[in-house]
Amino acid sequence: MATRSITKPRAENPDEPPARTRILDAAFSAFMESGFAATSTLEIATRARVSKRELYALVGSKQEMLAACIRERAKRLQMPEGMPEPHDRETLSRTLKTFATQLLREISDPTVVAVFRLAIAEAVRAPEVAQALNVTGIEPSRAALRAIMTRARSAGLLGGDPDVMAEQFAGLVWGNSMTGLLLRVAERPSASEIARRVTEATAAFLKLYPQGDGDLTSQGCP
Repeated sequence: MATRSITKPRAENPDEPPARTRILDAAFSAFMESGFAATSTLEIATRARVSKRELYALVGSKQEMLAACIRERAKRLQMPEGMPEPHDRETLSRTLKTFATQLLREISDPTVVAVFRLAIAEAVRAPEVAQALNVTGIEPSRAALRAIMTRARSAGLLGGDPDVMAEQFAGLVWGNSMTGLLLRVAERPSASEIARRVTEATAAFLKLYPQGDGDLTSQGCP
């Protein structure tokens, strides 16, 4: 009587990353090299050293893999918790510098720039990619900056609309640097260059927005 062979799942090597991590790393590399449309799930599975069944079970479809790749890398754009609470202009300056330094350092990282390139390249065919980048990485940073501006206005340290102030400060910090990085015509700023930009942007912003009069909404102003 013939004995039917049973294929057992490949045993995990304790010294290598988990299968899901390998899948996402392989998918991201393949997407960057060949583009989303030209990358097959078989290629990803082969790179990750898993079966296609494992690939679908652990991550899902190719679109879900792409969104997961974006989410994992976009987390780097989120601001750390426990930033200093602004209670005077000096503390506010330090808080803004901390925020801006983190923003410049992370958003200019080659991996994050690659995520932006990928989201732009796939914007028409896979709009969920840009949505994942915005929801996971960009919007939390914007919200954190708006919250700083709102608290500073409530404390009477700034006079202005928090949304407008947040956009203007981010513009002073970043300028058109992302365009240069995306087009590969600019280099990632060094630590000293980041420090210089942050110092100049913070000084210019605080000069643009002098001391406020407390929270305008509490005074009956719109």
